[in-house]
Amino acid sequence: MKEAIAKYLEYLQTVKNSSPHTISNYGKDLRQFLAFLSPPGSEPPALRAVGHGMIREFVVHLHDHGLEKSSIARKLAALRSFFKYCVREGQLKESPARLVPTPKLPKRIPSVLSAEEMNTFLDELAGMVQSPAGRSSPSRNRASTEASRSVRKSNKAGQAALAEEGLLLRRDRALLELLYAAGLRVSELTGLNLPDVEQKERILRVRGKGNKERIVPYGAKAQEALEKYWPVREQLLKQPNGTHRPADAHPQAVFLNYAGRRLTQRSVGRIVKKYVRLVNVNWDLHPHSLRHAFATHLLADGADLRAIQELLGHQSLSTTQRYTHASIRQLMEVYDKAHPHA
Repeated sequence: MKEAIAKYLEYLQTVKNSSPHTISNYGKDLRQFLAFLSPPGSEPPALRAVGHGMIREFVVHLHDHGLEKSSIARKLAALRSFFKYCVREGQLKESPARLVPTPKLPKRIPSVLSAEEMNTFLDELAGMVQSPAGRSSPSRNRASTEASRSVRKSNKAGQAALAEEGLLLRRDRALLELLYAAGLRVSELTGLNLPDVEQKERILRVRGKGNKERIVPYGAKAQEALEKYWPVREQLLKQPNGTHRPADAHPQAVFLNYAGRRLTQRSVGRIVKKYVRLVNVNWDLHPHSLRHAFATHLLADGADLRAIQELLGHQSLSTTQRYTHASIRQLMEVYDKAHPHA
């Protein structure tokens, strides 16, 4: 069974072009199932000996340990995919996972900022970038104070942090504008390379799930933010003395960290949380929220659902239809506030 799992993970990488995140999670889930089937001192069962009763026991075990239904559903999805692969490869006649039901998940409607709130958020960020050095806005003061507190170990370190903050502010604005303007997944944003950005046409060549490429337009505000970011990007590629490029730099990556390396997905999450905290601490905003807002606002302004599906890179229209529920909920909120007999 260990060998079958190893071959399946290799298949995900080389044939399915699955993301490293998916391969890692599926590998953990399958190894956890294998460990459940083979307690210390025992050998794991043969692949053909695994029945649906063992998978049911595994699900009960996960539930007893307090695992969320969504996490159990993901582990079941990994098992189903693995056994389906084994059937296709002729190692099994039928999948033992086919008779195990998925836990019923509650339908969650994503929380989405209104177009006005999103504009306020991004305009605040633009104001931080454009404020003259001698006349900082309250938001910029808060940003500078927070940056200096977090890295102030000495006077020199504090000065360097504030100088770096000015550079990274332009980068952060560009990436946030692009997340909203193009409805990108975080992995798609961090995976962008310079040849993927057609500035004259204002389009991106995006590699989504399964390494599928799609073309996505972006707007004038994102273009303006990118133009302000390009000189900053050149500085990030240089060492502090301004002459030599770091050996481990990523010269083709669009978004870089302070060391000239490709920005990570985790870093983007921290950046979003940082500016949300500065603008409105009550918002529960994360990087994917900007993708939700992109789709919901397009739908609210009359965009065709199929077109939104293409822009988002969804394989199934049912995935895109989640945003119709968010739009309906916002309409109901407006109705409840505005209608005299609501």
